[in-house]
Amino acid sequence: MRTSGLTEFKSIIQCQLMENKLLVHKHLIVRAEAVSPPMDEEFLRRWLEKFISDIGMKVMMGPYVKYSNMVGNRGITGAAIIETSHIVMHVWDEPNPALLQFDVYSCGEFNPDEICERIKRDFTTTKIEYKFLDREHDLKEIHTIQFVQPNHHKYNELGY
Repeated sequence: MRTSGLTEFKSIIQCQLMENKLLVHKHLIVRAEAVSPPMDEEFLRRWLEKFISDIGMKVMMGPYVKYSNMVGNRGITGAAIIETSHIVMHVWDEPNPALLQFDVYSCGEFNPDEICERIKRDFTTTKIEYKFLDREHDLKEIHTIQFVQPNHHKYNELGY
């Protein structure tokens, strides 16, 4: 399929904008323990679509989602190619709470705290931590945070 002259012109302008430092090369790596993890392929596909739209990104391909029943590695993975790079979620649901790994790499701006709040809210996390990296010239750590929800179940067993 041939691209039109206008499309080629837009691509040239986008490349020039990239050279003008609009690209930021940020990478968010999240590790969370989730009480209510996504386990259904259609649910996670829709969640990723909405999430990507909500953070102002554009889906180019996907999201692709598949559940694996392999013992010891059972869980779900979702991935999307976005206009500015990629977003991937892996969930292992055999541990309790489930282990959730989430990766956002983008040349566009995004807020890591808002993303972590969304994960905490949507998947009821008991623990969440992240590293936020600037990958433009090296792997410079911008920010790290850890949040641990108090374990109310232990107190309830003791009668508090």
